[in-house]
Amino acid sequence: MVSLLGFLTVGVILTLLLTNRVAAVVALAGVPIVAALVAGFGPTEIGEFASGGIADVAGTAAMFVFAIAFFGVLRDAGMFDPVIRRIVGMAGDSPATVCAATTALACAAHLDGAGATTFLITIPAMLPIFDRLGMSRLLLTTCVGLGAGVMNLLPWGGPTARAASTTGVPANELWVPLIPAQAVGIVTALVIAWLLGKRESRRIAAGAEQEVGVSAGSTGAGGGTGGTGDAAEPAPATATESGTGADEEHLRRPRLFWFNVVLTVAVIGALVAAVAPPEAVFLAGLVVALIVNYPGLKRQTERIEAHAKGAMLMATTLLAAGVFLGILESSGMIEAMAVTAAEAIPAGAAPALPLIIGVLGVPLSLVFGPDAFYFGVLPVLTGIGDQFGISGADLAQAALIGEETLGFPISPMTGAFFLLVGLAGVDIGKHIRRLIGWAWLTSLVMLAVAFATGAVPVWAA
Repeated sequence: MVSLLGFLTVGVILTLLLTNRVAAVVALAGVPIVAALVAGFGPTEIGEFASGGIADVAGTAAMFVFAIAFFGVLRDAGMFDPVIRRIVGMAGDSPATVCAATTALACAAHLDGAGATTFLITIPAMLPIFDRLGMSRLLLTTCVGLGAGVMNLLPWGGPTARAASTTGVPANELWVPLIPAQAVGIVTALVIAWLLGKRESRRIAAGAEQEVGVSAGSTGAGGGTGGTGDAAEPAPATATESGTGADEEHLRRPRLFWFNVVLTVAVIGALVAAVAPPEAVFLAGLVVALIVNYPGLKRQTERIEAHAKGAMLMATTLLAAGVFLGILESSGMIEAMAVTAAEAIPAGAAPALPLIIGVLGVPLSLVFGPDAFYFGVLPVLTGIGDQFGISGADLAQAALIGEETLGFPISPMTGAFFLLVGLAGVDIGKHIRRLIGWAWLTSLVMLAVAFATGAVPVWAA
């Protein structure tokens, strides 16, 4: 009963998010509360579950608020303008090159294995470029997600570390056999990004032609021009909306460019070195950026207000996700779901467990977070695999191809996911629909390489 209720809860939430029926806060907080009531828990218990979940994500939510304000202030000050000019100068007006560069940047930024840091580096840097070229922000999150996802199976990354703890196999030993698959995955991600960029070029060109046609047709009637936004999504924010328009030139601080660069490097270095909690690091960085770039109460208040709306919208979403995770974990739903999922595998299919886990890794990330899968599902699957001569390492390596690696940028079960969509300002459901197919395809290519190299067995002997 508890397991079924858990799956129904996740299913309803995903349906609401993917179909844009309600706000994310409503789905993430409302549905689990109703499910907990149905399960027989009282208001006091549910309140404790929710409070525990909120406490777990409070630091991430605070980090998000301060981080988006920090990077927003630096963007207003013009720190990213030379970067934008350099990348646009190298890529010209080619969305294909920009997309490939974005994915490569995400791969490099994710060398520390931290999804939040990767998104905080790549999205603020590339977002103005995508906006300036009229490119879709969903394309930005897709390219960043592919780059970060394929790098997330590094031995110091979260999934590999958890798999190592569960199986008792050193993380490096799990990772080394997967290096060829990861290398091919990086190439695949770059190729996909380039192809998506080529498709984006055609979309932009078609939109420009349509705009010219509408303008020509409406000249005699005194009408306005048509828009060029992607028909499948809202048009990207204008330069003015992102703080980079001509009317925002008074915010630029060109003389403070190198100071702001040093400040940014110091903040990122402090994050990587873990000298303090991320929220404290970004708060300190924000304070310094405001004092130096915009002295005075009025100017500082204006900058905070300019970036408050987007930050608070996603912060509340993240806190609602804490309610969701807190209720599912504390109520026992996650544990029951893990056992049910493992027991649902037919005995005849057990020898193909690595194949099954590898193929389903990306979509499973929509249901099981890294802790739930690697600490809950994987041990049960290992017990089943032992009966057929399948080692825990084989199952772990199959899972690492997709479960919370390439799957983590589409997983509402992780805080970094909300950071990705929040920083880019894209709709959660649209992001998942746009990225999941490409992430899944990349994971299947990597799985094929893992089979070919013998890193993962196709079928137990």
